[in-house]
Amino acid sequence: MSETSAPPAKPDPRLTAAIVASALFMQNLDSAAVTTALPSMAADLGVEPARLGVAITAYLVSLTVFIPVSGWVADRFGAKRVFMAAIAIFTLASILCGRATGVPEMIAARVFQGFGGAMMVPVARLLLLRQVRKEEMLSAMTWLTMPAMIGPISGPPLGGFLTDAFGWQSVFLINVPIGLLGLALVAWKIEDIPPGDPGPPDVMGLVLIGLALALFMFGLETIGRGVVPAGIAGAALVLGLMFGWAAIRHCLRAKRPALDLSLLRITTFNQGTLAGSLFRIGAGATPFLVPMLLQVGFGKTASAAGLVSFATALGALVMKPLARPILRRFGFRTVLLGTSVLAAAGVAVAALFTPSWPLAAIFLLLAAGGLFRSLQFTALNTLSFADIPATRLSAATSFSGTVQQLAPALGVVLATTSLEVSKSLSGHHVAEVPDFAVAFIVAALVVLASCPFFLRLAPDAGAEVSGHRRIAAPAE
Repeated sequence: MSETSAPPAKPDPRLTAAIVASALFMQNLDSAAVTTALPSMAADLGVEPARLGVAITAYLVSLTVFIPVSGWVADRFGAKRVFMAAIAIFTLASILCGRATGVPEMIAARVFQGFGGAMMVPVARLLLLRQVRKEEMLSAMTWLTMPAMIGPISGPPLGGFLTDAFGWQSVFLINVPIGLLGLALVAWKIEDIPPGDPGPPDVMGLVLIGLALALFMFGLETIGRGVVPAGIAGAALVLGLMFGWAAIRHCLRAKRPALDLSLLRITTFNQGTLAGSLFRIGAGATPFLVPMLLQVGFGKTASAAGLVSFATALGALVMKPLARPILRRFGFRTVLLGTSVLAAAGVAVAALFTPSWPLAAIFLLLAAGGLFRSLQFTALNTLSFADIPATRLSAATSFSGTVQQLAPALGVVLATTSLEVSKSLSGHHVAEVPDFAVAFIVAALVVLASCPFFLRLAPDAGAEVSGHRRIAAPAE
């Protein structure tokens, strides 16, 4: 009888991590491939490439708006059931994106796709975290992100090849077989978590947060670009800030808030989530800028741009197995500080790229930058949950997921705004190589701005997860 209830009967968290990573793989593949196909999409839809960045930000904003409710939905209806529904929605929305014939249709389909993604990735993380002990967390996170990294690696070259050979529509349709395979694996191997009773959702909080994020991002994306009248963009920014202030006040008072701001009292969650956002914003600008520079600035094909752009993800994949021993040896604080500086240098060096540079040299520098960014992301993602009690994992994954998805959206806005400002100041009608150099420098400065916040971490922060304190202790 004792054998039937023994802990080893639990599913291997590494298998769970590898399977739920199918969702991250599909999402990362989509993001990387779409960025590579963007110039071709813009030409076909009749808009300037930098302005079609709204197709990326619409998706990311939709992700951010709907993620806060993901934890409640998973608790109420069961994490496995919600996860499978999310994969199905994401796959259907991908088909709609591939059939879009205009910018409004594309934006609507991307918003729908973001709704699926919002339920997909945070719930995948929740399925995993509920099965691991703290000492297993770093290893499980590595298993989760290793398969997911294949998406950014294969996305740029695959997106470039598909765009050149079959048109940009095929970039979205590739998600269909991946989604179907993911659904089959989840149904077959993932243990169900019974639904619970999380109480009523914080509808007011969700509405305020959604309005704040949507209006603020719409204002940032459109201000000064002539897409909508200037007054509308400015009003959206102001209203977004006002709704944001109201949302914060509401969440501080509500019993079960849409975003549990009390989690910020946990130092490791605070630093990993909020301070890490600066890093994520700066780093989030580069996947947009690099393929755009290679195609718009250097005149390369989508295939060539994709083959070079995937260098960053390749460097990230190489780093993943090394993250655990590095964090064990140096601890979270030292790693976060060091990789922030090195990653900022990796972004800044892209400002030196010119058409005369050999593509092999650009590839190697991008791969080196990917090493440090990958280590930083692993450290941030693990540190955020190092001290979270099991009873608050749903709230923490929703909060962290919201911030993590908002950061790349702000990164794309940072990139497009930097390009637009530089174009205006230099009198260029289309973004040129010097404009991209300005955008890379701005992104590097934002990455570097995260360093002062990481200095506030204790030297042994997250030691129970990293094992750094045991390494530092004298041998017996």
